[in-house]
Amino acid sequence: MVDRPNKPSALATTPGLPPQPQVTISDGSSRVSATLSTGESVEVLLFGATVLSWKDAAGNEKLWLSKDTKLDGSKGVRGGIPLVFPLFGPATPNHEATSKLPQHGLARTARWEFLGKSTSEGSSSSSSVKLDFGLSSDSLAEHTKALWPYKFGLLYSVTLDRESLTTTLVITNDGEEPFDCQMLLHTYFNIKDISAVQIAGLEDSKYVDKVDGAKTKTESSSPVTFSGEMDRVYTPAKGPGHPIVISDTGRPCFRIVRDNLDQVVVWNPWIEKAQGMSDFAPKDGYKNMVCVEAGSVDGWQKLDKGDAFEGAQTIYIL
Repeated sequence: MVDRPNKPSALATTPGLPPQPQVTISDGSSRVSATLSTGESVEVLLFGATVLSWKDAAGNEKLWLSKDTKLDGSKGVRGGIPLVFPLFGPATPNHEATSKLPQHGLARTARWEFLGKSTSEGSSSSSSVKLDFGLSSDSLAEHTKALWPYKFGLLYSVTLDRESLTTTLVITNDGEEPFDCQMLLHTYFNIKDISAVQIAGLEDSKYVDKVDGAKTKTESSSPVTFSGEMDRVYTPAKGPGHPIVISDTGRPCFRIVRDNLDQVVVWNPWIEKAQGMSDFAPKDGYKNMVCVEAGSVDGWQKLDKGDAFEGAQTIYIL
């Protein structure tokens, strides 16, 4: 190829193609934001690869974020979509491999690497942008490695479309030793009134009631409603492919479709628990949030050398 002097510079946009999604890195290279040409946006904090914000084209926020949450990696973010790996909930002595880990594991307080973006081709009506983030055992702090000394790799993809957000986590065992793990997409939804929220798709499903001594129960044939603290781990009777629908004040707002994630955690702290959490603000914020969390947390996924586990959710705006 002949190198010509004074060759024309590249055009900012290619004639005939729609405007492309914009991706920016800000706040001391600690946040990655993407905005579609139609106005939808997503923002991800590299501490924990936590999705902090997801807005529709009109600028309406779909995720709840505590006003007092820590964003410096000192503890997990209270709100958005924190990543739970390799342990869900507090550590228990009866699972030795994870017994030293903090609640919900190590991924949500580790510094992830932004691996890049990819955008869809085609008309603006079908444009999307995918942001990829990575974390490996090699990048962990030494004290964290000591808590869970396995070789692993995590690839987390956040895909923003005009009417949906997809979050996908791929876990690989990069070492010689097998390990057990759990994973969860701890999504905090922004809602108007928790007392008017209904969750459909969990009817007739088994669940563990963590508010009532971890008893195993069966949901009724009606949508789930709220009148007090709730912390339940459901295994939906109709499987991952059946959507979970969140309605607020009589109107469907979100539809969640899971891929390879058999459990759904439903959580709201209500009055007393919200008061007791130092990073939960405002204290009456429980009225405006509900966690509906897709995960694999009933037992353990065992990954042998070279094995991988992939789980995902897609949230549609209704």
